[in-house]
Amino acid sequence: QVQLVESGGGLVQAGGSLRLSCVASGSGFSIDAMGWYRQEPGKRREMVARVTSGGSPMYADSVQGRFSISRDSTKKALWLEMNSLKPEDTAVYYCNAVVTTKDVRFMNYWGNGTLVTVST
Repeated sequence: QVQLVESGGGLVQAGGSLRLSCVASGSGFSIDAMGWYRQEPGKRREMVARVTSGGSPMYADSVQGRFSISRDSTKKALWLEMNSLKPEDTAVYYCNAVVTTKDVRFMNYWGNGTLVTVST
């Protein structure tokens, strides 16, 4: 079983910064990819940033140049540095991991989410 725990959300003024963290726990799995997604009320969950093992980070156009994703494979940790925040970045942010075990490949896991609120 894989558990993802996010932290770092909160209230920030427009133009400010926040850093989200995610740590994966459990045993018997390897991580193929990790990423951050966000969801506003009544809207679909969307990819914010994603990084695969050995691959380059990918960003949504709306956050390109403002957000930066980083990962520590040994610690199974993921971060999202968010700068120049805008009110439209307000959402619940979810950590995602795609993992492989001895029985299953590319299984998706999600954290419970952390709320980011950007005020004007």
